[in-house]
Amino acid sequence: MKEEVSKIILKEVDFPNDALVTLTRVDTSSDLKQAKIYISCIPDLYSSRVLQILNRNTGHLQKIINKILLMRIIPRINFLQEEGIKEAARIEEILEEIKRKKK
Repeated sequence: MKEEVSKIILKEVDFPNDALVTLTRVDTSSDLKQAKIYISCIPDLYSSRVLQILNRNTGHLQKIINKILLMRIIPRINFLQEEGIKEAARIEEILEEIKRKKK
């Protein structure tokens, strides 16, 4: 599902030109009725705008996903921002700062 949704988003959604949007993971409920699709955006200042664009296009994307995926139950999608990457970037910044202070 992750691969197919990534392809669809790449073809169907227009993001700001200097934004890099990555679909990081897809979590589905055990009954496959819901899917949480996590995205990350670089630079981070576009994250809220990218989520707005995706959520505004959810209906259109859902229709395309329904046609492409050969599943009995097609999950209802919900886009969320990936927080883990942001936290990892912050940890990396802190480690770099510690390294600079040691020198």
